[in-house]
Amino acid sequence: MCSETTNFTANSCFLLLIFAFFHCCSSFDFSFSSFPDSTNIAFVNSAARGTVLDHPSIRLTDNQIGGRINNDTGRAYFSLPIQLWDPVTNISADFTTYFEFVILFSNGRSNASAGGIAFFLAAENSTSPPLNSGGGWLGLFNQSNNGDPSNQIVAVEFDIFKDPWDPSDNHVGVDVNSIVSVANRTWSNTMVSGDILGARITYNGTLRRLDVTLKDPQVPNESITLNLTDIPIDLKENLPARVIVGFSASTGESIPIQAIRSWNFTSSLDLIVETETVGGKSKLWLVGLVCGLVGLISVSGLVFAVWWRRTRRKQKERTEGDSDDEFDEDEETGMVENVVDDEEFIKGTGPKRFSYKELVKATNNFSEQGKLGQGGFGGVYKGFITELNMEIAAKKISSNSKQGKKEYISEVNIISRLRHRNLVQLVGYSHERGHFLLVYEYMPNGSLDSHLFGKKPRLSWPVRFKIAHGIASALLYLHEDWEQCVVHRDIKSSNIMLDSNFNAKVGDFGLARLVDHGLRSPTTVVAGTMGYLAPESLLTSKASKESDVYSFGVVALEIACGRKAVEHHEEDEEKISLVNWVWGLYGQGRLLEAADKALNGEFNQEEMVCLMTVGLWCAHPNHSLRASIRQAIKVLDFEAPLPKLPTQMPVPMFYAPTAANENPFSYTYSTTNTNSQLSL
Repeated sequence: MCSETTNFTANSCFLLLIFAFFHCCSSFDFSFSSFPDSTNIAFVNSAARGTVLDHPSIRLTDNQIGGRINNDTGRAYFSLPIQLWDPVTNISADFTTYFEFVILFSNGRSNASAGGIAFFLAAENSTSPPLNSGGGWLGLFNQSNNGDPSNQIVAVEFDIFKDPWDPSDNHVGVDVNSIVSVANRTWSNTMVSGDILGARITYNGTLRRLDVTLKDPQVPNESITLNLTDIPIDLKENLPARVIVGFSASTGESIPIQAIRSWNFTSSLDLIVETETVGGKSKLWLVGLVCGLVGLISVSGLVFAVWWRRTRRKQKERTEGDSDDEFDEDEETGMVENVVDDEEFIKGTGPKRFSYKELVKATNNFSEQGKLGQGGFGGVYKGFITELNMEIAAKKISSNSKQGKKEYISEVNIISRLRHRNLVQLVGYSHERGHFLLVYEYMPNGSLDSHLFGKKPRLSWPVRFKIAHGIASALLYLHEDWEQCVVHRDIKSSNIMLDSNFNAKVGDFGLARLVDHGLRSPTTVVAGTMGYLAPESLLTSKASKESDVYSFGVVALEIACGRKAVEHHEEDEEKISLVNWVWGLYGQGRLLEAADKALNGEFNQEEMVCLMTVGLWCAHPNHSLRASIRQAIKVLDFEAPLPKLPTQMPVPMFYAPTAANENPFSYTYSTTNTNSQLSL
């Protein structure tokens, strides 16, 4: 224990010394929410301040009558240079910039050559666009200097016209001394609709990685992300130590309005000012002395903090006895820090850590008017993050809920690393002063159960079938396609969210567990919701892919039948299982009678039979005879025939094992129909 503490202290001290050194060499940032009369912005050629869509903005090109509208160029840049790397230490800056821009046409000629907008970093003397750099050159290059390393310019282009070197008319590209992008992504929507677009660009100097994300309110649940994982960009090789940062734009034959509405920029390096010299030696030793003192004080404080924390924990153990099951906030939040310090978070590609103050502002102090629902461990509130130009749903964990906080840890640990179109995206998280919050993308159509059983409009059959397929696709990703097997443990209709296009998004990973592929899930407490729990889970306390598939089968039947997993009849106080009821109709050859009456017969009968049969197959009482989720998808895609199920629902029977090395339970069933072996 002493050795572990010593190692922890030594490692922490080393990291803190590094932090102290960089902190004393302060960071740099600026932020403009609008541009009414900003004096720190320099304008070149046609760029100027102007009001666009009733907002004080930077207009990069001139579209006024009498202006130089054809093949026009304009630049606007921050008037002070930015320190991109330190020539003394050779350390590169990490930076993040976020800006909102708009492109619209005043004469409807959106099919003409129109150029586009670019964010650029360039040498300090590259303030003006080259001659003849209008049209597709974006005010960055021309035919003579294109591809010349002496250009010393790196840019991220948001292009709206397809030139011979471009992949499409609407795309994002990264340009290094050339208009031919080293990487690009096509944007499925148009950038010239007049909508406000938001772009985030991050650079990690250590990893030499540049990431670009573009969000469009027309596609609120999608974004285009350009991650240059395989194409490292060392800005030190292409740019000087000090650069200017700003925007460049051009026009072709059309007259677009191209404007920047807001802009913020943060860098880990401040501008290095040349120091006086004495006897030919720099006074940089003074900086070193200050950093050393800061480091010494920080290390002393850390050693004291470690000692105090160990002492407090021992006192707590003596007064409270065995505390293994207690929630220690410091320990648990430390677990979160271990997650969020992962490289993905540092690179800015994962969820963002919000301050509690930010989320109070975003949700209007967790207004009851914006409350979306109440879960087992706290409320969910609608909000809006201005910086991200994004609607969010913030889940606030109750301060007295120990289990809720543990599920917060699990959710951040698991869902933050998952990326799939049918999973709810975790936008961010917050743990501060006893407040634990999870921030998700907002789902405008709510949860699936609110449409099946609540007051919201009933879903049409094509939408229902698409939702079922989406849930199955999410489970396939979780069970087989990700690096580890993720067992969700709580698949149910209230945990299926619907985006603006009624695409299914599986959410709530608070009970989820990670299991290496090919291994069994460890025994745990029974978790999940009655009606969706597989029979074996109640006895073995084990969660597995098969138990998730059982839950999916129940949800599939709910989608098809419009009935809950378990319904209560007040007359005789009887509980009716949906699986039992549908299986009874299946055995009588009357399966279509189970279809939701709210559909009024407006459904594809082949698809209805397919979904209900797959639902029964997945909800088979014998886990070894259930479909895998991949098999279920094949049947839903009509790439495999329907399985032949027993006409009577099998009854599971459990027996104790006969050998010590066998599982705690063997699983069999009795039925009047023995033809239940299924294969695809």
